[in-house]
Amino acid sequence: MDKIKRSSAPIYEMLEQYKAQGNTSYHVPGHKNGRAYEDEPRDAGFLGEIMEYDVTEITGTDDLHHPEGVIREAQELAADCFGAEESFLLVGGSTAGNLALILTVCPEPGMILIVQRNVHKSVIHGLMLAGVRAMFLEPEMDPLSGLAVAPAAETVQAALAAYPEAVGVLVTMPNYYGMGRDLAPLAQACHNSGVPLLVDEAHGAHYGQHPALPAGALMCGADGVVQSTHKMLSALTMGAMLHVQGPRIDRALLRQRLAMVQSSSPSYPLMGSLDLARRLLHSQGPEAFTAGLAAVDVLWRGLAELPRYRLLQPAAPLQCTAGSDTLPLRGAAYTTQDRFKAVLYDGAGVLGGFELQRRLEAKGCVPEMSDDRHVVLLFSLGSSAEDAQRLLQALREIDEEERASREAQWGATDEPYVSMDGQALGISAETSYLMQEHQATDKKDVQAESIVNADVSTWNIFNRELFSDPVPFSLKPVSSEDMKPMRLADSAGEIAAEMVIPYPPGIPLLYPGEKITESVCQRLMDLANGGAKFQACADSALQHIMVYNKKKGGED
Repeated sequence: MDKIKRSSAPIYEMLEQYKAQGNTSYHVPGHKNGRAYEDEPRDAGFLGEIMEYDVTEITGTDDLHHPEGVIREAQELAADCFGAEESFLLVGGSTAGNLALILTVCPEPGMILIVQRNVHKSVIHGLMLAGVRAMFLEPEMDPLSGLAVAPAAETVQAALAAYPEAVGVLVTMPNYYGMGRDLAPLAQACHNSGVPLLVDEAHGAHYGQHPALPAGALMCGADGVVQSTHKMLSALTMGAMLHVQGPRIDRALLRQRLAMVQSSSPSYPLMGSLDLARRLLHSQGPEAFTAGLAAVDVLWRGLAELPRYRLLQPAAPLQCTAGSDTLPLRGAAYTTQDRFKAVLYDGAGVLGGFELQRRLEAKGCVPEMSDDRHVVLLFSLGSSAEDAQRLLQALREIDEEERASREAQWGATDEPYVSMDGQALGISAETSYLMQEHQATDKKDVQAESIVNADVSTWNIFNRELFSDPVPFSLKPVSSEDMKPMRLADSAGEIAAEMVIPYPPGIPLLYPGEKITESVCQRLMDLANGGAKFQACADSALQHIMVYNKKKGGED
């Protein structure tokens, strides 16, 4: 595709022409290009400007669900930019794409879909809508960080062999921390069994667009890929894309499913922002990331002078070659890291992730998320060196404040403090010893223990088996007569009658119809006692959990 074509933005340009024409509106929306607020003392402010571009399906604006003009052209440009055979604009975020993919691959209730256990709640909602029997795969854990990544190709192969009637495999890559592995072996395992690999790549829309970034799922052979263009690229919030390739996904059915789960009145400013985000990449290429990557480099160099703070990184080489037929099926769980996701933790083991986030926010630096140990700081092509410098200054101040507080408590000398992994952090040896003894006695060495038990994050959902028995999903509500509340502490051995979702990042830890094992019960109690927030369950504090009444709807 020539450079002039790549530099066009058909939807955005159409909206500019719409405003310039100054036509009188005798159609929806009712705000009439924002004029409804002209005589209002408190006018619409910046929203009034957006309303001037807020159009609907009229002559010249095309139709998202039957594109023939500018939207069709924008989607063709997106496919060329992201390496897909066909791309679809999403105005309901990656949620809409996940729902549509599942409803396409599982067109009839009762079909088996193999699903990575630690998926976003939108995937579970798709299973419910489609009436799927889901077989959950256990993700592999990175032993150094205690965080879950994705299932191994061997696990996928074993699941497909155990259930040859399965119609597809769905995984998430990368996770919230930017961690990942090469997907080519998983795609190969799926294709060897004649089923598609579906990838929730919500946090990887920028993957494959620069040599410093991991390969994208499409490059690795995935058949259907959902990307949140608003997360790591430059579209407005809720703007996303769905990319497909190969013969394993019914495109006609997919279009019908997208029309079901997306609004019949999509936001044109939102679609225009998707067009602009694509144009930015398409016209500039890898250079679009120059400033953002430079900001990350500033951060990395600055952190080298702040040894207290550590960056999460894989032990293996950062990148793998996608698509090789000779790639091993079994290897390190964590081999790729999104350079734009700076995942920090306190090497001294003093400041937990939640506390570090609180202190950063108090200094005007707002992280993406945190867990018991880590803080996730998101950079992008819109970041600057000044952003990195401000973050480094905040981290310096926090280090100085924490050091002063600890020295006041434990005393000070000029000897360096050696952290748990042996690096000097500028605190006295005696203070170091006292602090570590205090942590080991009163905190039971939370850092080390949390890694062993994989309890540092709500991403970590582990079972003993590599894959579960099929779990039936449906939209049929559970009758109140078939369930009862029970103290969480007493629930081991019961059958869950509700979904339990620690948030963030919104990953279900327990599904209706699943047995509550001793380990899951303990995990839930640990999270509840730690102050985690829960969604989808009746008791948001999770002191009680709804279980099936065995005399009614549960298992004996």
